[in-house]
Formats: sequence, structure tokens, C-alpha cells
Amino acid sequence: MAVSYKKLWKLLIDRDMKKKDLRAATGISTVSMAKLGKNENVTTDVLVKICRTLSCDISDIMELTPDDKD
Repeated sequence: MAVSYKKLWKLLIDRDMKKKDLRAATGISTVSMAKLGKNENVTTDVLVKICRTLSCDISDIMELTPDDKD
């Protein structure tokens, strides 16, 4: 299974936020933002900070998708 953060990017668009706004509001690093942009794994701490900031559930910002290797 692979991780997709498309839901996060759609949520930011709906809330008229940019990635830099999210980074500033959550205090997450630029490295973590880059990982999110590449659909790479990030720590649960990062995901929790995003959910707290956006007042949403983890399923609102990410989803698991079938991996090409499966």
C-alpha cells in the first residue's frame, strides 16, 4: 500500500491556504513538507499537528492506495 496526501492538498485549496501557510501554522519542517509533496512517509507527529491545525481527522488528509508492486 502507498500513501496519498491528495486529500490534504484539496483541503488546503478549499480553505484558501498555501503549503507555506500550513507549514507556518503547524511548525513542521520544510523536509516534512517536501515528503508530503512526494507522498513519502512522515511521522505520526507531523500528521497529528496537521490534523490539530486544520481541525480534521487523519482520514481527511491522507489515504492508502494500492501499490503498483502489489
